[in-house]
Amino acid sequence: MDGLIYLYGLIPTKEASERTFPSLKGFDGEGELYAIPIGNITAIVCNLDSEIYSEESIKDKTNNDMEWLQEKAFHHHETVLNLSKIFTIIPLKFCTLYINQASLETAVLSNEAKMMDTLALITGNEEWNLKIYCDDQVLKEQVSLSNPAIEAKRAEISQLPKGKQFFEKKKLDSLIESELEEEKNKVSEKIHAQLQQSALKGNVKRTWSNNVTGRKDNMTWNCVYLISTSNVESFLEQIQQYEKDMKETGWHFEASGPWPAYHFSSFSK
Repeated sequence: MDGLIYLYGLIPTKEASERTFPSLKGFDGEGELYAIPIGNITAIVCNLDSEIYSEESIKDKTNNDMEWLQEKAFHHHETVLNLSKIFTIIPLKFCTLYINQASLETAVLSNEAKMMDTLALITGNEEWNLKIYCDDQVLKEQVSLSNPAIEAKRAEISQLPKGKQFFEKKKLDSLIESELEEEKNKVSEKIHAQLQQSALKGNVKRTWSNNVTGRKDNMTWNCVYLISTSNVESFLEQIQQYEKDMKETGWHFEASGPWPAYHFSSFSK
């Protein structure tokens, strides 16, 4: 029976030859991971039954079996994370499959120069994620009391007849909401610019809704940074200082890592 090859990631062949390869179970929970040297790059893979894990069956499972999807996605993430603690790795997306070893080798060799550049970029560096949260009610009070545009609008309303004040106060509420969002963006962008000074790269990601985070405060910023290992400690200390200085005004900072360099490496099948 023909088998598929599931690709977890790509590592330098030099590292593969110098370091002990861990014993890890594959995607099906039965076979084990193994390495395929392809020139200067080594692929970390496992074998899968092509009938059980056909493109159609995986698509069906992904769309209709949430328990299966969560279990397998967690396996992929944990496996790549464990490998990243031993090797410099270009992590592959969930369910990256090849019909045979020859097709995998062709794909890797055709992208070898790009992959070597990517490995050079991420070697000795770590990916860290920063999520910034804000308690809108707390910050709104600060903005409402200190924003010049809002103060001017209040002064304008106070001079109006009582009948007109009601409608103008509605406009004031909208202005406060608008200035609140502007303040959140301004503060987040300023912090991002400051943190980028100690990072090699920084990519802004989409923020998550409260339904996803499960938090009451709102996510205002979501970013990943590629940081030299030697700079990680000072990077985290800077974030801790933000938390200390800004907590009373409703801000909260959540740093996590190091993660496999998903956002600073890519591989085209």
